[in-house]
Amino acid sequence: MVIMGVSGCGKSTVGAALAARLGLAYRDGDDLHPAANVAKMRAGQPLGDADRWPWLDRVAAVLKDEAPVIIGCSALRRAYRDRIRSGAGGPVRFVHLSGQRDLIAARMATRAGHYMPLSLLDSQFATLEPPGPDEALTVDIDQPLPTLIDSILRSLEGATP
Repeated sequence: MVIMGVSGCGKSTVGAALAARLGLAYRDGDDLHPAANVAKMRAGQPLGDADRWPWLDRVAAVLKDEAPVIIGCSALRRAYRDRIRSGAGGPVRFVHLSGQRDLIAARMATRAGHYMPLSLLDSQFATLEPPGPDEALTVDIDQPLPTLIDSILRSLEGATP
């Protein structure tokens, strides 16, 4: 399962909490970025597709090699999600954490020690191709974490990947 969305939407928090509830491992896709990608983002430069493909391949490899696992990954465009699906070797569920820019910006402003600067949030929203219901479960992040996790679990019950 991939928890997806723009930077600051809560992928790590939601992914770890969901994994704990389901008794699964959680992996943060941020940890899979090549060093060059991290340096680029730290410098305030958005990643291009050429930067993202190797990272997405690493995400897919984790899904394939460590299944069942939950991983946080922005997966902003359909092509990125398709790349993950094709490399994962099996069905992949996506959960899109959707929220208003102002809420996410406020969260990012209080986040310490992360390499993704607030200045790149607009480029994330510009790149985002929100998935349709055929592609992902979309949930609004403007709710308490336990409520959000319960909502995801209810929606996934009986759903097919």
